[in-house]
Amino acid sequence: MRNIGIIVAMQEELEEILKIIEETNKKEIYDITYIEGKVGENNIIITLSGIGKVNAARTTQILIDKLNVECIINVGSAGALNPILNIGDIVIGNKLIQHDFDITAFNHKKGYITGVGDYLECNEDLVKQFEKITNNIENKEYKTITGIIASGDIFCTEINMKNKIYSKFNAECVEMEGAAIAQVAYLCNIPFIVIRSISDSPNGNNAIVFDEFVKLASARCAKILKEFFKK
Repeated sequence: MRNIGIIVAMQEELEEILKIIEETNKKEIYDITYIEGKVGENNIIITLSGIGKVNAARTTQILIDKLNVECIINVGSAGALNPILNIGDIVIGNKLIQHDFDITAFNHKKGYITGVGDYLECNEDLVKQFEKITNNIENKEYKTITGIIASGDIFCTEINMKNKIYSKFNAECVEMEGAAIAQVAYLCNIPFIVIRSISDSPNGNNAIVFDEFVKLASARCAKILKEFFKK
């Protein structure tokens, strides 16, 4: 049996994943709800972190310290940076970076974190498993790519910011939690992966598009997780 931690940031993302698990228990730890469930032989612990890096890091550490998860998966929505990505497309993260972490005053690259580095690599086996799953899902509705995901405490709306993040970090998409989860998991030596579905593309008006398509993005991630849990 695997003990798998799942972190989402928004209620819409949580609701879609709860559709695919058999709920068995709930726990409250520091006023955060952790929902336990089963899928086959897997024990799933899912939590709603809230938006942003600090919230994400907090829930990750609790999953590791209090609930003894063996790996952590973060799923949810993201804004497209790569122009080939459309609404509903999937990005499997192989690396994460905090695009807003800046100690360049000390001659480090943007995104570099002392004691950690810049890019945090997702677990290679998990990346391969999810690549295989998405390749086997028969549909023509969306594409899947593997690449870098950038995180920061900013809902990116400006086209100039989008272009800077894309060019500087070679990132496929941008969101607000993944790299913080990655940092905590890395420091605790816990395998992790971040998977995102595109809900919008920063263009000055993408907040409206995000509200319309976040549920679609959440459902796509849940479908992929369902296939993963079958293994």
